[in-house]
Amino acid sequence: MTKFCDEFGGEIIDGVTSEQILDFLNRITEGTKQQTRHVRYGHLSAFFNFIIANIDPDFQNPCSTPILRKMFKAKPIPAWEIIEKDVIDEIIFRTDKPRDRLILELMARGGMRIGEVLKLTPADVQDRKLTLKNPKSGKRREHVFIPQKVADRLKAYIRDNDIRPDQRIFPICYETARTMVKKAGKKVGIRLRPHDLRRHAATYASRSGVPIEIVSKVILRHANLSTTQIYLGKVPDTEAMRWIENLYA
Repeated sequence: MTKFCDEFGGEIIDGVTSEQILDFLNRITEGTKQQTRHVRYGHLSAFFNFIIANIDPDFQNPCSTPILRKMFKAKPIPAWEIIEKDVIDEIIFRTDKPRDRLILELMARGGMRIGEVLKLTPADVQDRKLTLKNPKSGKRREHVFIPQKVADRLKAYIRDNDIRPDQRIFPICYETARTMVKKAGKKVGIRLRPHDLRRHAATYASRSGVPIEIVSKVILRHANLSTTQIYLGKVPDTEAMRWIENLYA
């Protein structure tokens, strides 16, 4: 909106055309993902709708044209295939290297992103509470909570490898970690990506009865619940029937 005001602030608002809006949005969203394009279009359209609702009901929203709606619509959100707990457990159990097992567990049990795991230092570890500095959300810090058994193994790994407080616990690059995760999945015959483990952490917690607010704000650390709903994936018919049976047993 700041960019819009800088460009159109001196003009009469009802003189702004759809063609100008199209040109403006194309310039400020060049090189961005479709979801970003959709969000910026939505902000601008909401601004014009505010004018209609509160100032001038006869005003015509220049964003409300078929071509603009089509060009800046959101991409369909895919239904993620959620990996069941017994498969995740087998993947972790069959991972012999302590470093790799810990990386997998921090994602699958703590809901961490792979980038967050790779940035961890011993100074960030306070028993079962991990501190994330400069997280993706833009906050100064966030906290991750992990099971006691994982915390004990993590502390033992730091001690056994004599890792200093300011050193990275896992000094490998993202590509090495991604390849490790992929190989771990191949051992049980599935295609596994780092984010699949984070989605598993959220879905398993949700299906185990953890309130959606805890899944969203504590495990995934999302700003809003709608983002969390994407992570939880599609509930299969067999899962739905099992919950109904348990509810009325």
